Amino acid sequence: MASSSEYELVGVGIHFEDLPIGRKFMTLSRTVMDADICAFINVIHMTESLFTDMEFIKNESDIKGRLAPGSLVYSFAEGLLAQSTMQHTGYAFLNMELNVEGPTFAGDTIHVECEVIESRPSKSRPGRGLVRTRNKVVKADGTVCLTYTPLRMVKCRNIPK
Repeated sequence: MASSSEYELVGVGIHFEDLPIGRKFMTLSRTVMDADICAFINVIHMTESLFTDMEFIKNESDIKGRLAPGSLVYSFAEGLLAQSTMQHTGYAFLNMELNVEGPTFAGDTIHVECEVIESRPSKSRPGRGLVRTRNKVVKADGTVCLTYTPLRMVKCRNIPK
């Protein structure tokens, strides 16, 4: 049997050195399903009429259709990013600013477009860098539904001993 050291490990996240200011990348897409919305609002007990009462939405709400909470859209965006950029390299989520730009509905397909807007070595933690990205959650029709700017602590490729 071959040892694991004979094989390249794939799926590892992006290291600090590979995240200079100006780098742009995007994730794969994901469709927001009605079942996702139901599961999410039940798990976090977000029983607001805007998410649970279709008669209220039809008759009283300014937004029509099966609306996804902004917190669900943000969570999906982070999931899309984690699977492709942060495995073994993302050490901490430090802060962010978040803006909901427009509604996301059941059936909308989203992806995340990222641009590195800050990148610097950590002064307090050798072998780590601080990286801030401007993340746009974009629907298939090109509409931006959410933007946020997370600051993360990221592993350097060569950690000093």
